Amino acid sequence: MNLVNMEKYKNSLFGNIKNKLSDWLELDEAQTIPAQEIFRFLHSIKGTAGTLELCGLMAITERLLDGIDEDGEMVWNRSDLRNFLFELIELTYEYEHFDEVEIKGKPVRASHAPLIQIIDDDISMLILLKDLLEDKGWMVITNADPVKATNQYFEMQPDCLILDIQLPAKDGFQILQEIHLHNEKYFIPKIMISIQNDKHSRIKAFKMGADDFIGKPIDIEEFIVKMERHIHRKKIFDQSVLIDELTQVYNRRFLEDTLPRYFNDYKRSGLHFSLSILDLDHFKKVNDLYGHSMGDLVLADFAQFIKSNIRSSDLICRYGGEEFVIIFPDTSNEEAKHKLTGLIKDYSAKQFNQDGQIFSVTFSAGVFTVENENVTPKEAFEEADTSLYEAKRSGRGRVESVQKASIYKKSLNVSVIDDDIIIRTVLTKALHSLQIPHFDLNIAVYEDGPSFLNSDRAKEDVAHFLILDGVMPIMDGIEVLQKVKQSNNADFFTVLMLTGRKSKDDIANALKLGADDYVTKPFSIRELQTRIERLLTKLI
Repeated sequence: MNLVNMEKYKNSLFGNIKNKLSDWLELDEAQTIPAQEIFRFLHSIKGTAGTLELCGLMAITERLLDGIDEDGEMVWNRSDLRNFLFELIELTYEYEHFDEVEIKGKPVRASHAPLIQIIDDDISMLILLKDLLEDKGWMVITNADPVKATNQYFEMQPDCLILDIQLPAKDGFQILQEIHLHNEKYFIPKIMISIQNDKHSRIKAFKMGADDFIGKPIDIEEFIVKMERHIHRKKIFDQSVLIDELTQVYNRRFLEDTLPRYFNDYKRSGLHFSLSILDLDHFKKVNDLYGHSMGDLVLADFAQFIKSNIRSSDLICRYGGEEFVIIFPDTSNEEAKHKLTGLIKDYSAKQFNQDGQIFSVTFSAGVFTVENENVTPKEAFEEADTSLYEAKRSGRGRVESVQKASIYKKSLNVSVIDDDIIIRTVLTKALHSLQIPHFDLNIAVYEDGPSFLNSDRAKEDVAHFLILDGVMPIMDGIEVLQKVKQSNNADFFTVLMLTGRKSKDDIANALKLGADDYVTKPFSIRELQTRIERLLTKLI
């Protein structure tokens, strides 16, 4: 059999599989499918898959056949069948969008993979660089709008920034200057790219804080080598530094290295200790209203205020963003709560002055006291974090302890809009496996834009993560995105667009209309799951 015919029969087989799966997945929940029908379906696939040398498909069907009785009287409803056949559903999606080499060769990003931000209004270049860097296993966020991109930089805190000089409204030098003022005490490699590759531009970029300058057209091989070097330097720096550059207190790495020692000391001495997580209330508003430089001043001031008002034996660390951790040795739960309540009262009395505008800042705290040697550092930290969330839910500017607090999780809307039942199914499965701290994911799927836009869910003033297919028959994704961003509750939405790899215009329009990120088809479901988890963790 020649190659053309082989591909023809493979496509025909997977087409038939998809049609049958779609029919079953679209059944009403009350409808059932006899086990004999499912067995015959799988048995037929196995035989054809072997003939066509589709070894992966044949292996899956063999495993599924072992789990079903041909002569049994069992009937399957839609939900049970979806779970049973999910591996086949996923493979059907992958075959439709990938060839076998690409599936096996493409890396899947870890949730802690380096995060790279690209700011460039040349969409073709943006797409090219994103694809190149993500093929290396890094995670890439992109934006063509310089104003939104700057805000995204401060919110996401990438590990590396790639910035074009020629941008609308605000050029790359202006962005670099603003970022450098805010991040002067941070080490985040900043790489300028430009067609304007003259000596004056390069010198100006370096004077303003750029770490590298790459002229367009870009030599791809050199670009990748330089990126690997910058990411490696960033990793080495983060591993070697134990003091937070901005606040001059210990950093997260020092905390993670030190925390286990307190548990070992407790097991040896029996002296309990309290762990507290602190979070500045409504800190984003400080940045939005008074600027990121003032936000940095508040963070540095807060850290020094805490440091100067706790015992020398207590330990304060900056955990990340506006979160700090204090360890109180030989301190009971009530003693820690009493101390933190006093700190909250004293700090809220402080006043900051930004060009004549006077404001104050409060903070919330969660406490967990280690009184049991079976508690692990991870469990203690999670309990303190849960208490912090309870403090913020209960009104902020207060202290709560998990020893007495009721555990509460906030609902986060996650919606999928896609006309393909197979994609909706695999995305729903992937989303249900995510675990985001303090949030219960309220997941819903829609087969078209109007059904979502007309739902009560679309109008709720709650945090909402929207996964949106770019191409749909009734109303395309760009139109849905436009309506979402024009709605009264637009600020509650974080939008991830699914686009075709060659849909440059769709990507440009999506970014222009306010999409927070895009993923090009074909994509791996596991890769998409990792990206969603990273975005949710960063943006919530």
